[in-house]
Amino acid sequence: MIGNKVYLIAWIKTEKAFVFTLTYLILCEFNLYPMYTPEQEKELSRLLKHLLEQKAEDTAPEQHVQQLRQALRYAEWRYYVQDDPVISDSEYDQLFHRLKQIEEKHPELVTPDSPTQRIASGLTEQFPTVVHLTPMLSLDNSYNAEDLRDWDRRVKELSGISKVDYCIEPKYDGASISLIYENDMLVRGATRGDGVRGDEITTNIKQIKAIPLAAPFSSLGIRRVEIRGEVLMHKDTFKALNQQRLAENLPPFANPRNATSGSLRMIDPREVAKRKLQAVLYQISFVEMADSQPLPQVLHYQSGVIKTLHQLGFPTPYQLIKIVHHIDEAIQYLQEFEHLRDTLPYEIDGMVIKVDDLRLQEKIGATTHHPRWAMAYKFKARQATSVLRKVEFQVGRTGTITPVAKIDPVPIGGVTISSISLFNEDVIREKDLRIGDTVLVERAGDVIPYIVKPVVEMRTGKEKPIQFPHHCPVCGDTLVKTPGEAAWRCVNINCEAQVLERIIHFVSKDAMDIKSLGEANVRRFYELGLLRSIPDIYRLDYDKIKQLEGFGEKSVHNLQQAVEASKKQPLHRLIFALGIRYVGETTARTLAQAIHYLPDLQHWSVDQLTQLPDIGPKVAGSIYDFFHNADNIRMLQELEKLGVNMHNQAQPSRPAGKLAGKTFLFTGTLPHLKRHEAEALVEQHGGKIANSVSRNLDYLVVGEEPGSKLEKARKMPSVKIIDESQFLKLIESA
Repeated sequence: MIGNKVYLIAWIKTEKAFVFTLTYLILCEFNLYPMYTPEQEKELSRLLKHLLEQKAEDTAPEQHVQQLRQALRYAEWRYYVQDDPVISDSEYDQLFHRLKQIEEKHPELVTPDSPTQRIASGLTEQFPTVVHLTPMLSLDNSYNAEDLRDWDRRVKELSGISKVDYCIEPKYDGASISLIYENDMLVRGATRGDGVRGDEITTNIKQIKAIPLAAPFSSLGIRRVEIRGEVLMHKDTFKALNQQRLAENLPPFANPRNATSGSLRMIDPREVAKRKLQAVLYQISFVEMADSQPLPQVLHYQSGVIKTLHQLGFPTPYQLIKIVHHIDEAIQYLQEFEHLRDTLPYEIDGMVIKVDDLRLQEKIGATTHHPRWAMAYKFKARQATSVLRKVEFQVGRTGTITPVAKIDPVPIGGVTISSISLFNEDVIREKDLRIGDTVLVERAGDVIPYIVKPVVEMRTGKEKPIQFPHHCPVCGDTLVKTPGEAAWRCVNINCEAQVLERIIHFVSKDAMDIKSLGEANVRRFYELGLLRSIPDIYRLDYDKIKQLEGFGEKSVHNLQQAVEASKKQPLHRLIFALGIRYVGETTARTLAQAIHYLPDLQHWSVDQLTQLPDIGPKVAGSIYDFFHNADNIRMLQELEKLGVNMHNQAQPSRPAGKLAGKTFLFTGTLPHLKRHEAEALVEQHGGKIANSVSRNLDYLVVGEEPGSKLEKARKMPSVKIIDESQFLKLIESA
């Protein structure tokens, strides 16, 4: 303590028994109550229902504003901190817009902690530098048990005691932040920067709805406090973001950390809000008490700090923390947790073990680089180095030229990587990649191989620049580049590579699903002249195919049946199969639901298209161009004459099945059923397919290598987690 200021470097963790004891201390000894008691939650739920049913003019503006803020803060807490929404997104938006309208009419009622104040009216061109109240130090690293035992020995020597309790928490792979609250209000948010100074990003921090704009620190006698934590991106959000970037021929982010850091430095806070960032807070680094009050006893322990922050409404990792009493116990837990890292909804690259008693931390001290009382245990790396041998240029179905790096095969995360997309010429130039470079390779989100950078220090001078072609490597036509886009493109619609890729996409599983006509057969038929365009699929000469090696009577019959069956596919599959630029499966469904007859889209304007859900100007422009291209319209006319369904056929009403009213969601790979087969079974028996895990979900069906949905569902007692065999029993009983 220095005067009435207390400097803490507090982190987290606890065992179940300690949590109960700590909760008792907090509630009874320090008079700190949970952010919402069960009674308060019931009252707030009733308030939400009341607000959704009433009209704005039924209540005086002052009272209505107060009710709306109270209800919205509770809804945000349930959604972003508890991961258990209490109202739908549209209902939240309805209340939010009502609050915004009232505040616009009565600006004197606006307060800094109002949910509407997360987004500023102006944009900042640059972020000013600010000084942290206490330096944000790095952590010393360990990769093996012996290092941890050596560290444990040093801790005991420096502390002068033989028994030390340790806290263990996940080492989140995000972007470090520092938050300052004064008189219960969030007044500043900053990046880590160099540890002493960081960028002031308060407006962008306010876009993260998991972070409270106000918190009752005054109930603990705290006037000012600095909190540390990480901003994170959910794995599912990261995957969707990268899929969007790939669809736009942009390089994906190497990992959620990079995506998060870039998001926090975006100039427009409205764009930051779209990234759906999350946060976890785990440290109080500075406390200034009011009126010389003593620091609450609970805040003398890292585990107590975490629990307190949780009780104040902050998202913390309190459910994952663990207190151990011996270093061997810690080592066992760390090694076990490494196998669980993929079950978490966020990326972690290790665990952090720390001395639990903050007074003991102060005695042990720190270097100018790292605290001596903490150690990061790093998991096995998911990066490796290799040598870039050559670059091949591939032509996609939309004519996009994609450079593909060929590297010496290298294993990363259980997969051997030898080919890596470089996306476009700009990426090659920005990274200054050269043939012969030693490169650092990473699997983005453990899925997409990605070259992080060349290791410039290992260059010998023999490396050669990568020459991007000026002509299509397949047909030889001159490449063009649309202003504002990064990709070079071959615009020759008769380019063999494009025709082939379009046909392969058209027959694929998620498109028209012509099972007997895979990529190998498409290429073979194309080379033999049996297949030269998409309509040719429905004009195949089966007599000639029978004469080909490997095609017997039965296989030809199966092929013919599959082709005929594809004519009856629902309209959204045909739209997706057409390969319209930027139109994925979701957008294809949106278009199909908006029309009765596919060729009618040639009469839609760009403005009309942008009125459809999740269709922006870029996607609308691509759709408009496709349906105003004479060649494309002729192709659709050919397909219709050949019997391909062009109508959005209403599904026949089925009698309510035994699964009626039940919602299902699938994660991981099922042992026997394909995902679309399992979903079809649910719908056949009256059930519905959910888009995400929420309190409205009834069943989560789990297969091999499940994603983050499983971890989220485990937090919701109302969701039943079953495997494929249990799912099939439900179907049988139905």
